Amino acid sequence: MKRDYNIIIEKDSEGYFLGYVPELKGCHSQAKSIDTLMLRIEEAIKLCEEVHGITDKQTQFVGIQKAKKNIDLRN
Repeated sequence: MKRDYNIIIEKDSEGYFLGYVPELKGCHSQAKSIDTLMLRIEEAIKLCEEVHGITDKQTQFVGIQKAKKNIDLRN
């Protein structure tokens, strides 16, 4: 059976790509390139499925929104 997962990818301030799978608790990885990240995420998915089982929980990707907040750094 083939299963599709949503993978959320972000880039941190040090240049690392961070990826996580919302449908699988604790399923995440990081790498310096997206290609390497995707290989690592595929490994993480296999491990999470082995540990937690294949979930029937599916989410539908809707989109991304940013919220801006003013931060007072004077403290």
